[in-house]
Amino acid sequence: MKIPIFQIDAFADQLFEGNPAAVCFLDEFPDKTIMHNIAAENNLSETAFLVKEKDGYHLRWFTPSIEVELCGHATLAAAHVLFKHLNFDEEYIRFYTKNCRISVKQDGDLLVMNFPARFPVEVPMPADLIEGLGAEPVKLFKDMNYLAVFDSPKQVRDLKPRFRVLSRINYAGIICTAADEEYDFVSRYFAPYAGINEDPVTGSAHTSLTTYWSKVLGKKELVARQISKRGGTLYCKDLGDRVEIAGKAITYLKGEIEI
Repeated sequence: MKIPIFQIDAFADQLFEGNPAAVCFLDEFPDKTIMHNIAAENNLSETAFLVKEKDGYHLRWFTPSIEVELCGHATLAAAHVLFKHLNFDEEYIRFYTKNCRISVKQDGDLLVMNFPARFPVEVPMPADLIEGLGAEPVKLFKDMNYLAVFDSPKQVRDLKPRFRVLSRINYAGIICTAADEEYDFVSRYFAPYAGINEDPVTGSAHTSLTTYWSKVLGKKELVARQISKRGGTLYCKDLGDRVEIAGKAITYLKGEIEI
């Protein structure tokens, strides 16, 4: 079996920034073990697998360790491949996933993704979270992930997590965020439970960050920066029950997997 593969830097203005994702196109989904093995071999935070459907694409995402419910940067990467390399000529790409529908359109040099919004609620702070981050946020919220709010971008930037401790928090990543002067807000994202200590740029986290900061800052359109080592910029819009998350993407490689 030969599988076309692309590697894309998502949420990047130039190569070697943003979050790299692999994109594989299939005639049908193989055994799940094969997709796990490909994702592990790629050793990127996510590999996207796509199968063509009548009016869109069935989309699944795998880390080197698990299949995940939602991934923004690998969705952006898949849309980039379709528009840039596979001559997709409709206004919207429709992606169908296990839990939701995602659409992507082009807006100049940006790709704009439309996701269901998430609305984190305030929760008590687990001791493992404070110990693992080595710092105590001023507030903690939760939906699919924990959302830890800090007083300043410097506190977020200076975090030196103990990932062995954070890995005790099963099935939840930790978003750390603060308001910022240059951007509306900044963030970092840690998910050792999924085999990703720190994700370079996390589109899915911004389905929560957008609704949170939109309410706090009183504005519907926000510019965000994920301040990982690679870094990435995201353009977010609060639409009520949906959010738009936009960014740029650049092709790193094209190739073929032989299995």
